[in-house]
Amino acid sequence: MYQWSVPLYLLLIGSSVGQYEPTWESIDSRPLPEWFDQAKFGIFIHWGVFSVPSYGSEWFWWYWQGQKLPSYVKFMEQNYPPGFTYAKFAPQFRAEFFDPKEWVDIFASSGAKYIVLTTKHHEGFTLWGSKYSWMWNAVDVGPKRDLVDEIATALRAHSDLRLGLYHSLFEWFNPLYKADADKSFNTSVFPTTKTLPELFEIVNKYKPEVLWSDGDGDAPDSYWNSTGFLAWLYNESPVRDTVVTNDRWGCGTICKHGGYYTCSDRYNPGHLLKHKWENCMTIDKKSWGYRRDTNFSDFLTIEQLIASLVETVSCGGNLLLNVGATHDGHIVPIFEERLRQMGKWLKVNGEAIYNSSAWRVQNDTVTPGVWYTWNQKNAIYAIFLSWPADGYIVLSDPVVSSSKTQVVMLGYQSLSWESMKPTGLKVRLPQLAPGQMPCSWAWTLRLTGAV
Repeated sequence: MYQWSVPLYLLLIGSSVGQYEPTWESIDSRPLPEWFDQAKFGIFIHWGVFSVPSYGSEWFWWYWQGQKLPSYVKFMEQNYPPGFTYAKFAPQFRAEFFDPKEWVDIFASSGAKYIVLTTKHHEGFTLWGSKYSWMWNAVDVGPKRDLVDEIATALRAHSDLRLGLYHSLFEWFNPLYKADADKSFNTSVFPTTKTLPELFEIVNKYKPEVLWSDGDGDAPDSYWNSTGFLAWLYNESPVRDTVVTNDRWGCGTICKHGGYYTCSDRYNPGHLLKHKWENCMTIDKKSWGYRRDTNFSDFLTIEQLIASLVETVSCGGNLLLNVGATHDGHIVPIFEERLRQMGKWLKVNGEAIYNSSAWRVQNDTVTPGVWYTWNQKNAIYAIFLSWPADGYIVLSDPVVSSSKTQVVMLGYQSLSWESMKPTGLKVRLPQLAPGQMPCSWAWTLRLTGAV
């Protein structure tokens, strides 16, 4: 029979006399640390044992042996011997070409301000040597390296990049979780002996400033003791003043409780929300993990990615852009290219993105493909996604003054404009050859002396 006891610190969380109590009312009252709203742009990395088959999805194990989808079953029958188990993929997850400094160089070049690494996906394999995941972690099997520590160490050499860690609450095939589920989650062996100890472990060891929870396994937040853990995180943890959390802490909490809302994968409402939110999305349209069966058309173009960033930030959100790494530790060239392209664009237009706020209007009411942001120096930014063929762009929402308003294209110079009635202005764009453009994909006008 499996013997277990609740560790003392799990009994203590939620009973401490800190500022925040273990209730959603108290947890939700915590102000979001300012740095997160200012950052606007982060990188998500999905990496794990699923990177070995690298077929279909990071949900490979579940689709193969949980749902038994025909395409996954056929893939295994055609490529692996009878009796092959998912655990046998782990020794092949060697990360032999993994260079954390190279990864961080790519992430820094993208203009991102934080990264979120999957420390453990729903398969349960941890990228650090967790003592709560014996022989199912990257130190005991496969790379024989603490991959989380290597990335965290390399990342902290860049003062502009903050560390975020993803952690799945549940595990598809863990017998302790399945036993709790069979009892309708009236027992809590799995969270008290696995999930919560792991969360304490990564917070105390790596001190992440984003804790990205996921995978409630259809269990309520009370089963996971989410409010108790978050009270400890906000009151006593080594990152209590700066850590940011999302909204995936149990069935029913998404888009309702937590530091910021994710609401759903690839969430992009297209309008301003009252609560801070994040659009987590993928360069590969169909998968979060790297997969070998991609086609070129599966990857979003840089134009599409910039449009997503601009729309997200204009509506008050952050963009968390995902790449999947290969089993041997590569960020493949098409992902690297997209990230470096994003950084190139942000070098010119970042003034309209970082530290910005939502303006009174998000997208122009007349001209399609124009999105607005604003900063505390009272500058309005109009970002237009396509270059008009007639050499003019109409901004219908700003209220301008003939004597005070100035229009500057970021990366270029001041532009002439004419007032429209009752509001708005018509801006004359310069006639530039492609090599003379301040950037290649979307362009920003800074308006001062306008409201």
